[in-house]
Parts: sequence; structure tokens; C-alpha cells
Amino acid sequence: MKFKRDVLLTMVSVQLFLFTLLNGATAQNAAVSDTSAALSDRGGTPAAKKHWYETISLRGYAQVRYNRLLETNEKLKCDQCDKSWGEGGGFFLRRMRLIFSGNVHERVFIYIQPDFASSASSTNLHFGQIRDAYFDLSLDRKKEFRLRIGQSKVPFGFENMQSSQNRLPLDRNDALNSSLSNERDIGVFFYWAPDKIRQRFASLVNDGLKGSGDYGVFGIGAFNGQTANKPEGNDQAHIVARLTYPFELNNGQIFEPGIQAYSGKFVISTENRSKNVKAPTDFSFADERVAATFVLYPKPFGIQAEYNIGRGPEFNTVTDSIEVQSLKGGYITVSYMLKIKKQVLIPFIRSQYYDGGKRFELDARSYIVNEYEYGIEWQPFKNFEFVAMYTMSDRRFEDMVQQDNRQKGNLLRLQAQFNF
Repeated sequence: MKFKRDVLLTMVSVQLFLFTLLNGATAQNAAVSDTSAALSDRGGTPAAKKHWYETISLRGYAQVRYNRLLETNEKLKCDQCDKSWGEGGGFFLRRMRLIFSGNVHERVFIYIQPDFASSASSTNLHFGQIRDAYFDLSLDRKKEFRLRIGQSKVPFGFENMQSSQNRLPLDRNDALNSSLSNERDIGVFFYWAPDKIRQRFASLVNDGLKGSGDYGVFGIGAFNGQTANKPEGNDQAHIVARLTYPFELNNGQIFEPGIQAYSGKFVISTENRSKNVKAPTDFSFADERVAATFVLYPKPFGIQAEYNIGRGPEFNTVTDSIEVQSLKGGYITVSYMLKIKKQVLIPFIRSQYYDGGKRFELDARSYIVNEYEYGIEWQPFKNFEFVAMYTMSDRRFEDMVQQDNRQKGNLLRLQAQFNF
């Protein structure tokens, strides 16, 4: 607790100091900024002033899947991955995202992303839900120091922050994605990165190299901890910190090591616990992780690997109780980018392992996952991508209702993605 209080006090002090600098810089440069904005580049003619809504862009993507080809076990499921796995599954609209973003002020950037393919359950599909709704406040003119306020991705795990529009495997790995449902929460985050590195982060996405996006070289923040679109369960915020850096070699190859960690208390809600399950009276549990990341961007050979350890709530089949237990796991993805004229082919292989609980599932469902995936992504042009991926899975997932539940099987998964 003392460590967390110290971190929060440090964050507040940094923010107050940066706001002081911001206010001073704004006062000193107001006249210059007003004059520059009022004149065009030619002859001092007054420039037409844009309304804030004229600076907002709209883009998005949609994913349509089918997972039942060559299926060997219809009992094999993965609720967090894709609710159309297994029995009862069919053609499935996995994502339908619209993204509204832009600078409404020189130092204020907005990003709002609803998803119209959200699923509350296997029988309640396709309703609108907010994924992101955050606002970046730049604390300097070069936008190297930023505060992100609102609901956004929590800076923990490269693949967690990597957009599903860019990721090669169809779903995120269990090991790190088990930390945060939908990878998001409401909070305040401070990010710092030099302007040159911010441009590099952007190019890693724009050039099709499967970057994670710009979450700073250094990030630190506080968030609720109950995950996105869920009310806070206690009075204690989670604390997260991350450090990463994309190094560029003389031959143009780029690799990025990183480390991240978070800590807090998680409360298991009423709807996520069985009637007779045993647990502390407040259903509050320690929730702590640390993870390491290594990425070699596909130019043309690529490697992406992460591993995390920690502790959190997990169902115990011996005692029929939810207890704080250790967790561990990670993944490695190997890929190769082939460019044939204007088309792109990226074959890939991923192996993943996870031993731990998923605190946002029923009774903090206990998992042991061993999985291998072999796939290929085809991009005939930028507005369409097609992925075929063969999955070989061995999953044990148990809670108060499902005990002694181990499912093994194989399946061929297909996805058509439309970018617009």
C-alpha cells in the first residue's frame, strides 16, 4: 500500500509540474500561435478557420469468421477468444468497429471507438458497446508528454495493445490477455516518448509491420481494475507501469524489448460467481503481474514473444473455493512477410501456454492451456485481408459448474477482414 501511495503521489507531482510548464508556455506563445493560425502561407491572407468537427476522421474495420471446418471436438471452447468456437457456433461477426478520432485543439486529441459486434453471451449478440473513449492532453508543443484520460487500453502486454486489425493470429494469447478483459479499463495514464520514436511507432503500424501503436516509451497510470464497461468494485485503484523501446539497426531491422507490471485488488462480482462457491466475504483478491516482451519486426523475418508471471484469483477444484494462486505463461509467434507485386502473404506459427485463472470469468475459472496455431494471412489489397489458421488445442478450464473438464481438439478457422 505504501508503494502504491508513493507512486500515486509521484504521478500527481509530475502532472502538476507539467501543467505549470504547459500554462507558462501557453501564455508566452499565445500571440505567436494566434498570428500563425490567422495567416495563410501566401501573402498574409487570413486562413479559413476549421471547425473542430472538420478535423475528425472516421475509419473502421469488420471481421467475419467461421470456425467449424475440420473440427474434431465440439466441446472445445474459448469464451474469451471467440464465442463461436464449438457447439452452436457458425458464421460469426467477430468485430464491427467504427473509429472517430482527431485533434479538436492543438493539444487535445480524441479517440472514440464503439463496437457493434459485442457479445454479452452466446444468445445475446451484436449490440453497440464502447471500446475506447479517451482524450489525450499534450503537455508540451512537440506532444512528447501526454496524459490519456478515459477508457482505453491498459499498457500491459504488446499483443494486448496491438490492434486486432493488425494482429496475425485470430485471437490474443491466453497468458497475457487473461490479465484484462477486452484489454481496457477507465483510468488516467501518463505517456512519454521522443518525437522521433513516436514517428517510428506510427510507421510500424502504417507500413504493415504489425506494430502495437504509440503507448509511449514510458507509461505509468492508475485504473479501476474491474476491466472495461464494469463499475469499480472497491476504493483501491490498480497501478501499471511499462517501459519499451524500438531500436533500429543499421540494416533497417527493428527490434523492441519491453517490460511491464501492474498491481491492485480485484473484486469478483455477483454475476461471476456460483451460488455455493467458497471465497472471502468481500470477494476481494490480490491481482499482480509482471511481463517481459521481445519483438523482432517482420523485415521480412519476424518474432514476437512475451511471458508473464504473477498471482491472482483462481478456482480450486479440490476445495471448491476461489483462492489467490500463482500464474504463469506466454507465447511465441514466428512469421515471414512475402511481398508479391502489390500483394502480401504472411505465413506464421504460434505456440502458447498458460497456467492460471481468468478472474473475469465464472468463479475465476481455472485454466491450463497448451496450443499450437499454423496460419497464413493474405492481403491482396489494403482494404481486404483473409486469414486461414489451423489450431491444435489442449485446454483444461474448470469452475464450480464445470469440474474435471479437459478438452482437446483441432479445427480450421477462417476470417475475412474488411478495412475502411
